[in-house]
Amino acid sequence: MNDVARVAQVALKTVSRYVNGATNIDPVLSKRIGDAIEELGYRRNLAAASIRPGWTSRMVGLIISDLANPYYSTLARAIEEVLGAEGYMLIVASSEEDGGRHDRLVNRLIDQRVDGLIIVPPQKAGREWARFPPPIPPVVFLDRPGTYERADTVLADDRDGAAAATNALLDGGARRIAFVGDSRAIYTMQERFHGYASALEARGIAVDDALVQDGAHTGEHAARIVAELLDRGEADAVFAANNRASIGALSAFRDRGRDLPLVGFDDFEAAPLNVPAVTVATPDLDEMGRTAARLLLARLRGADEPALTKRLPVDVVRRGSELRPR
Repeated sequence: MNDVARVAQVALKTVSRYVNGATNIDPVLSKRIGDAIEELGYRRNLAAASIRPGWTSRMVGLIISDLANPYYSTLARAIEEVLGAEGYMLIVASSEEDGGRHDRLVNRLIDQRVDGLIIVPPQKAGREWARFPPPIPPVVFLDRPGTYERADTVLADDRDGAAAATNALLDGGARRIAFVGDSRAIYTMQERFHGYASALEARGIAVDDALVQDGAHTGEHAARIVAELLDRGEADAVFAANNRASIGALSAFRDRGRDLPLVGFDDFEAAPLNVPAVTVATPDLDEMGRTAARLLLARLRGADEPALTKRLPVDVVRRGSELRPR
């Protein structure tokens, strides 16, 4: 800034006002400052500015579990939309479900002086939040609960949504419904399994462990699982507990030339394109992301009430795949 002031032949204070957005500067001086900035290639050091009293980085960190999963990209887009409208930049990183990586990302983002964090807690727990050195910025947990008692939390009602999805299959006449999903060590999978099991038990149907297939982290793995179920003839329907399991089931149906009634959890772009279109239980991901962003903004503006938990409903979108092929 001293260099800009020297080249523009103005006071340092005038340069400071210019780069901080003041609009009541003489137009002639503004042009000289702008020309000097362009000539010198000057950029503001926002990281340095953020350590001054009353200044912030205007950045928020978002840690999700998998950058490749459209589920999380939808959440990220909604969060960015709300934060961007308030002048914040979103930085997105993936923990890959690893607690150690999650901890390193939290440390790095705090070192970057982000104003707040929105976090999908990883499957493998990291260190206790009490062990992170202060100060810790406002935190919102998204999709899964975390262990930081001062953080707000935004969840989908996974249990009720999975029960509704299973009931859709039961209403269509299925009785041996396979559960296909990721590891039940993940909070959302555990909740969806409980919903699936409760729907069966309410109809007097015991959970058959042979039909419970968790650990399908990819669509390819889910396809192999569903193909084996088809080959053995053990299942008469499939509840796919996430979008990748749904895609894997469709792939297995194609490869085996045989369909089973199917309901998925989480909508996905290709779901309406299948024949029949795939019925899904799905939360409003846009609203989940917006809610998380709004809670964080409220904390950044000084809200100091006890930590909140907001649980959003999950709706079943019926498209026909829950029924037996004719």
